[in-house]
Amino acid sequence: MNAMRGSLGALAVAALLAGCASGVKLNETPVESRTPTAADANAGGAGAAPQSQVTTVSVDPNGGAQNGLGRTVYFDFDSFVVKDEYRPVVEGQARRLNGDKSRRVSIEGHTDERGGREYNLALGQKRAEAVARSMTLLGVNANQIEPVSFGEERPAVQGSDEAAWAKNRRAEIKDR
Repeated sequence: MNAMRGSLGALAVAALLAGCASGVKLNETPVESRTPTAADANAGGAGAAPQSQVTTVSVDPNGGAQNGLGRTVYFDFDSFVVKDEYRPVVEGQARRLNGDKSRRVSIEGHTDERGGREYNLALGQKRAEAVARSMTLLGVNANQIEPVSFGEERPAVQGSDEAAWAKNRRAEIKDR
């Protein structure tokens, strides 16, 4: 009887530990909120006086702006954190959407081929939502943004090496 009780206890502990083991990192923060500095205020922050400027932007048929405004944010493996190096992409798209409140975009989250289908769909959604949250923190109306996930289903690059995987871990901002 004691042996049975001991093995049931060991089985319960093993099940508890197995349930706690997860590859999903819950402590990552996808967006960093920062207080504007004096340099930001001088560059046209919230306290700056409104300026009247008109900018002409030509758009190519592939959906990328010819003035260098990026539309793709790349991510590290198994991460949905928007890195500082892609902040100009997010800020540029936010300015574009804030300048035309009738414009709508979808943010498509993608992953590389590693991982299960459900996991990759969830990770792609987190990536799209992280970019969307970054844009809403910059003043974009949430109704202008639709985050969607394609997981591993629409790779940008074919291949099973690190270079291909790095290009496939992305969120693309597309006009609707």
